[in-house]
Amino acid sequence: MMLVALTPSYQIAAIVMSFFLSFWNLFSGFLISRTEIPIWWRWYYWGSPVAWTIYGLVTSQVGDRTDPVEVPGLGDVPLKDYLKSFLGFEHDFLGAVAAAHVAWAVLFCFVFAYGIKYLNFQKR
Repeated sequence: MMLVALTPSYQIAAIVMSFFLSFWNLFSGFLISRTEIPIWWRWYYWGSPVAWTIYGLVTSQVGDRTDPVEVPGLGDVPLKDYLKSFLGFEHDFLGAVAAAHVAWAVLFCFVFAYGIKYLNFQKR
């Protein structure tokens, strides 16, 4: 809504929105590794569907690969070990990530259906 207020029309806001949303996601903690987030803020990471999506995408695509990755100061590290030690991503946790996505979908559908039911049956 702030973006619509800053632009002359909602059409321009829709165009500019793609830049701002990616910029805000970059700096809102979704792309910071879990190991770098302070311990008292990790609840926010675990409660975020965006964080679970990034975790699932990275681990399902490259989480089991052992290709060497050059890390400055450490030399070559296998990709699987790099993801586990630096980002906290484990390929074995992929089943829990899929279950979390299903749980988010079921919860969202339940809340949405209840909200529609509640809004439709209000006395006016």
